[in-house]
Amino acid sequence: MNAECALPAGAVLAEGPVWHEGHLHWVDIEKGELHRWHPPSGTRRHWTLPGRVGFAIPTERGDFLLGVNDALVRMDLDTGTRTPFATPTGEPAGNRFNDAKCDAAGRLWAGTMSVREEPGRGTLYRVDFSGELHATVRGVGISNGLAWSPDDRTLYYIDSPTRRVDAFDFDPASGEISNRRTVVTLTDGFPDGMCADAVGNLWIALWGGWAVACHDPRTGRRLAEVRVPVEAVTSCCFGDGDALWITTASRDLDAAGRIQQPLAGGLFRATVGVGGPVPPLFRG
Repeated sequence: MNAECALPAGAVLAEGPVWHEGHLHWVDIEKGELHRWHPPSGTRRHWTLPGRVGFAIPTERGDFLLGVNDALVRMDLDTGTRTPFATPTGEPAGNRFNDAKCDAAGRLWAGTMSVREEPGRGTLYRVDFSGELHATVRGVGISNGLAWSPDDRTLYYIDSPTRRVDAFDFDPASGEISNRRTVVTLTDGFPDGMCADAVGNLWIALWGGWAVACHDPRTGRRLAEVRVPVEAVTSCCFGDGDALWITTASRDLDAAGRIQQPLAGGLFRATVGVGGPVPPLFRG
């Protein structure tokens, strides 16, 4: 399959797409921007934050929970009002939040990484409704994609430099994880963001791989591939029906690369024949 450019956004590092209430939301990490786009009308809006923005997650209260630098911040998009929510203790200087998602119970799972991409300095946190943070995986390089199995008993997780998708047994009542093992190994790019479809297969953005790859985590086998005319494919999410929305980056391109990849930093769409579950909202 091939993806088509739906919006030539010109982002430096577009990431974290979330389909919510008929709009596609995403962040441009390096610009510190949160974007909202309504594809049918073309209406767009963006907000600029004081620092790198790793993710923006909609909440049950109607606002968004953002990872801004090394802190969690709530933001009302109607007013632009920001309220500090939580900050992890003991994070190394120079770390920032990266990718995040909510589990079915509405707890946030958010990871950190070194801004300079120094190995082993990140942590994956579970964030409870009160804002209490629990370190669940330490020694992470670049904390990235998260997804759950349809029965909510398995958490899938990407630490990009490992080139793996790992699985954990997941307790949906407590949020505890155990029994880490590798279910997918990638060789044609570094796994970045990902999402799960309705039947439990994983759609994995390949940084440096010009594609989103679909794998069955029960066998590790690649089932499908969506080709993207951009080398740095960063993340993906399901939206309306069987549409897969894909974000990309232009950050590392030199002048020649920008000529070769004029759509780098754009948003892409592919029809993939399957949809995904509605992303849970943060319940805190």
